[in-house]
Amino acid sequence: MYCSSPVQTYHPTRVLTLVYQPFALGTLAILAYKEANINTRRRNLFGYIAFFMSSLFVLVLDLATSGKGGIWTFIGVCGASAAFGIADAHVQGGMVGDLSFMCPEFVQSFLAGMAASGALTSLLRFVTKAAFERSKDGLRKGALMFLAISTFFEFLCVLLYAYMFAKLPIVKYYRSKAASEGSKTVSADLAAGGIEAEPSNVDEEDSLKTMRLSNKELIIENWDYALDLFLIYVLTLSIFPGFLSEDTGSHSLGSWYALVLIAAFNVLDLASRYIPLIESLKLESRRGLMVAIISRFLLIPAFYFTAKYGDQGWMIMLTAILGLSNGYLTICIFTAAPKGYKGPEQNALGNLLVLCVLVGLFSGVLLDWLWLIGKGW
Repeated sequence: MYCSSPVQTYHPTRVLTLVYQPFALGTLAILAYKEANINTRRRNLFGYIAFFMSSLFVLVLDLATSGKGGIWTFIGVCGASAAFGIADAHVQGGMVGDLSFMCPEFVQSFLAGMAASGALTSLLRFVTKAAFERSKDGLRKGALMFLAISTFFEFLCVLLYAYMFAKLPIVKYYRSKAASEGSKTVSADLAAGGIEAEPSNVDEEDSLKTMRLSNKELIIENWDYALDLFLIYVLTLSIFPGFLSEDTGSHSLGSWYALVLIAAFNVLDLASRYIPLIESLKLESRRGLMVAIISRFLLIPAFYFTAKYGDQGWMIMLTAILGLSNGYLTICIFTAAPKGYKGPEQNALGNLLVLCVLVGLFSGVLLDWLWLIGKGW
């Protein structure tokens, strides 16, 4: 599975990401369209279980093949990558939508947790590389250790969501409130929490006046937020992780260089997601957000010329700026957009905004291949 062929020949970082994104995007598009009538609890449980089973599959696949690799093993890994995309669409859209009708701080915490997973991944990669770098078949041993730890944590996620999350008093409160506003997606969660959904307080005479906005109306009212998220992630994924893994040249850090770059992105992405918790540092102007996001595209020529002429210090700094701006702007948008809507609308808008993120991710993954033009691949 861990082939020694040059990365520049096979581009595994780019290929697996390219396999992942279409499945994530297609699945979330369907789920966002049907969101109003989907059982959120079953959706999220399915996603968490799919994450666990996919990680376990990759672990078992490597052990069964003794790490020898081959085309069928690579196809199996690509299949697992596709399954991860489907799981991500269920969990990310479902959880963001679910938390959007609660406190903005809940959305911030969930998105910060996603960034923390990236930082933890980088930490584990450093540990496994340091521990196994000089041992025989060290890369494979490090990967197996990483997969085992990841699979364990994903199993914990299944248990916590299935048996603990719905029983939290504050979660019960907000879900009851959403149910009273006409939400049909939280009934199973309320039942799991041991309470019955209250009847909607919407009178039949006023149903036309209080009916929730359609997905189209929500997108029209929040078109700038949707565009903002698309632009954030189309830029980020056009650089990270493919460009940083393959196109930054050789420097004194040697094989640690790409790991340091990816860690710099992940750590700053995580740290920046807590900055908006300080009200004076939170950017809420819709025009200001658009200007800041468009300004990020100056990073493209900056990365190009730094990779060609700069040293590793400048590249690490640029990567940190990419992560810092990515996390900060993401939280500013996700905590501001759902305000002023009823529970069912906030749930729908959360799903739609995550869909915009995935459209940006997929577009960025495709554009990432443009860095290879002229390199003989």
